[in-house]
Amino acid sequence: MPFNGGEKQCVGEDQPSDSDSSRFSESMASLSDYECSRQSFTSDSSSKSSSPASASPPRVVTFDEVMGAARNLENMTLVHEIAVNENFQLKKDALPENSLASRVKRIVHQAYWDVLESELNADPPEYDHAIKLGNRLRNQICEVLDTDLIRQQAEHGAVDIQGLANYIISTMGKLCAPVRDDDIRKLKATGNIVELLRQIFHVLDLMNMDMANFLIRSFRPHFQRQLVDYERTKFQEILEETPSALDKTTKWIKESVNEELLSVSETGLTPAAGTSSKPHLSPTLVLNNSYLKLLQWDYQKKEFPETLITDEARLQKLTEKLNQLKIIACLSLITNNMLGAITEGLPELADRLKRVSAVLLEGMNKETFNLKEVLNSVGVQTCAEVNKTLVERGLPTLNAEVQANLVGQFSSIEKEDNPIRSLIDKRIQLYLKSLLGLPSPQKCLPPMPGGLAVIQQELEVLGCQYANIVNLNKQVYGPFYANILRKLLFGEEATGKTDASSSAN
Repeated sequence: MPFNGGEKQCVGEDQPSDSDSSRFSESMASLSDYECSRQSFTSDSSSKSSSPASASPPRVVTFDEVMGAARNLENMTLVHEIAVNENFQLKKDALPENSLASRVKRIVHQAYWDVLESELNADPPEYDHAIKLGNRLRNQICEVLDTDLIRQQAEHGAVDIQGLANYIISTMGKLCAPVRDDDIRKLKATGNIVELLRQIFHVLDLMNMDMANFLIRSFRPHFQRQLVDYERTKFQEILEETPSALDKTTKWIKESVNEELLSVSETGLTPAAGTSSKPHLSPTLVLNNSYLKLLQWDYQKKEFPETLITDEARLQKLTEKLNQLKIIACLSLITNNMLGAITEGLPELADRLKRVSAVLLEGMNKETFNLKEVLNSVGVQTCAEVNKTLVERGLPTLNAEVQANLVGQFSSIEKEDNPIRSLIDKRIQLYLKSLLGLPSPQKCLPPMPGGLAVIQQELEVLGCQYANIVNLNKQVYGPFYANILRKLLFGEEATGKTDASSSAN
């Protein structure tokens, strides 16, 4: 969901109700933690082909099945976008101004209208094109024109094209949305009949788009109510047609399983006597850690999980905004550590320094962005702003050594292993992890860790948008995740077999 700094979207807004959210809890009930028995992982409570792989030999997928899966994905993506994006609307395609396609379209359309103009200016006038045009107009505005009558009038030289055009405009004015009133007024003021007919078609296209967007807005509440079942059903169809449709998702979750196993081994914890040599992992923790990885994802190099493809663009925008907020928090922490005695009690200065940082860091996720150079510029500008404030209060400015030290520390956070950058990153991860652990984050946000006060408002907004995506995704794909976790955590019990095919790849 695109970041909107002026509005906090908390979990549950424009999402399925709390009763819907219980479905994920039901599908993952046996995965809550290790109070449950392993036997629960062998049940067939979730959808039948939801497991990431089957013990039976792979079958050949036909071209029609591939195309069917693609259509299902396209439909699922469209419905998902309409349901979760309040700003979604159809727009008229606009070709690039100087493109070949744009030039060809312009030439062809101009040729058509030139022919119409020459026929109407002929002596006597020719009405073939005008009658065809009238037939098209009749179809587009509810068949209010009698083409046979128009043809008879043309044969007797009595057709009133201007009168017909005025009637069409009047009818359009009754049918169009208020937003098109200005367009209708412009049509009435157009004197050239050919240009008038051209603009009538343009406005009719806009009216068609208005109607489509009105229907989308009308259906959005229905889509939101039915979204969980619809997406789950469509994805099940995709999975049946394309058995490998969960491979990337399985790999995504397996990375978290491996990281958790490594973390357990590093802490020196060992399984209890008489149990499996494999440490017990919380499935809920594994899945939440998988979601946290999405905000550190390399969208240029890594393949995205299939179950999150409908939200990939939203998550990428959140990741880009989060990267910017991390740097701003680092800069603020350095400034407070070095110049706290000066900036304390001057909130307007702190706000100004934050705005300077935010402006200069815009676009930092682009490949051409030179973070080190920008950080150096932020340091120089910060020194200038602080000195300006000091001068206004009749105080001595920062000496050269302090300024050089500040600029140097700013530039050093360009490295990902910088201690301050690592500290801020861990605290942000802690906050987001706490957010995912709350049953109703929209009712009570977790406390903000120290050092993040400067980005608190933005981080809370971003966190709620992120939690919206995660919670809806859990509701839709809970049964699929449950089967994947059964296989990764209890491979043998998941299929009842001990051969290699039963374990995760």
